[in-house]
Amino acid sequence: MQFKERTLTQIAHMICGNGDEQTSHFVYRSSMYLTEFFRDCGTDYVHTGQTRHIWVADRLREILAMSVPGAHTVPPAFSAVIAVLMDQEDARNETSDRVKSLGALNDALKREGFEAFYAEDGRCYLRHHATRTVSVLEANPHRPMSKEEMEQRGHLEAYLDRASEDELIEGVLLPLFRQLGFQRISPAGHVDKALEYGKDVWMKYRLPTMNWIYFGIQAKRGKLDSSGVTKGSNANVAEILNQARMMLGHTVFDPEINRKVLVDHAFIVAGGEITKAARNWLGEQLDASQRSQIMFLERKDILDLYIVNRVALPAAAVPKRDFGLSDKIPF
Repeated sequence: MQFKERTLTQIAHMICGNGDEQTSHFVYRSSMYLTEFFRDCGTDYVHTGQTRHIWVADRLREILAMSVPGAHTVPPAFSAVIAVLMDQEDARNETSDRVKSLGALNDALKREGFEAFYAEDGRCYLRHHATRTVSVLEANPHRPMSKEEMEQRGHLEAYLDRASEDELIEGVLLPLFRQLGFQRISPAGHVDKALEYGKDVWMKYRLPTMNWIYFGIQAKRGKLDSSGVTKGSNANVAEILNQARMMLGHTVFDPEINRKVLVDHAFIVAGGEITKAARNWLGEQLDASQRSQIMFLERKDILDLYIVNRVALPAAAVPKRDFGLSDKIPF
């Protein structure tokens, strides 16, 4: 990812805090404090006397070069730079909501297609204008969650309890995979089943090497088990076997390159639990090459990934009594 020189220079001046001390909205940082700033961002850059704003712009350029092409997000290190720069405790000549400094930052970012905003956790994040994708600081689904995140997780879990298979796909999985950087996400739909070939969704992902890999998704709304009889909303893994084989054996047409391609990997997604017995049985029925192509995603994985990647909850997932909650979630 590349930002224009003008943008990098503007942000570099903000980090350096260049300007009149009586009117500037950013902390002035000398050489030692620039090194400290980048250490707080998780990098090991050390300023050794160069012209400050030029040195900072060069470091920002290096950080942006770490991004994955086409992901519509900036690298985590750049997200950290923005978060540290816009720390509400560093407000100068304005209130702690930092409206003026946020405006100055967005004036620079808008030419790159991004905008900065404060989330309810008080930290500043970047959002891509066109795709609404939020660049996250640390998308670790195993990290501890805040009280607000646990509340949102509960809302989403309740939604999954009542969501149909189409609602699971359209309302939950598609926004999640878009946020994760997958592209050309194309749901097969459930009107003409003959056209699915075992896939509810196909999508592609660009590797740092610029190669594309293709994915298919087979989604079931309930628990996926290996019992002899399908019960209630539970899906039997035997129903998935033929669909998984079809998914891996049939091609999809990619209009961006105007040719058919094979699906490289298949996601088996369940809105409930995928039992260990179900995973093992499915693995035993597939040959070695096919087993390596199958990946599983169950409810707890969906919930954790959804929250830590700051994906907007489906409208129907927010209880009516918490009507104002959606206004508090600016992503």
